[in-house]
Amino acid sequence: MRVIIQRVTKASVTIDNNLKSKIAKGLLVLVGFEAEDNSDDIDWMCKKILNLRIFDDADGVMNLSVKDIDGDILLVSQFTLHAMTAKGNRPSYIKAARPEIAIPLYESTIKKLTDMLAKEIQTGTFGADMKVELINDGPVTIAIDTKNKE
Repeated sequence: MRVIIQRVTKASVTIDNNLKSKIAKGLLVLVGFEAEDNSDDIDWMCKKILNLRIFDDADGVMNLSVKDIDGDILLVSQFTLHAMTAKGNRPSYIKAARPEIAIPLYESTIKKLTDMLAKEIQTGTFGADMKVELINDGPVTIAIDTKNKE
């Protein structure tokens, strides 16, 4: 399970010129799954996302989490996070989980984040051609992979 976390002042997802989801201050989280990912990966990653201290406190120090600021989360599935680019110029996505595996993992991640944040998170639509807009605050962008826990 691989994520790109971006601290944002706002973000949105549009599909077929229709606004699907939007958030104010919080996190835009792009997530990609591999076939080997499981509920342990989801638990670990959700805890990491919710407790990552990347928001400024009163002294301007990144010392607060999205939970601490009562921020929003927009979770967007993105299989291209698992692109392999070592050979040639056309990325290979062979490591990305197939939809029959990735969709249940994505749905479990949505439920876990919602339960842990104690409020509804916003999402994209799995497999859709999405237009994602954001204002990256900082900019702060962090990549995390459950294969690199230690």
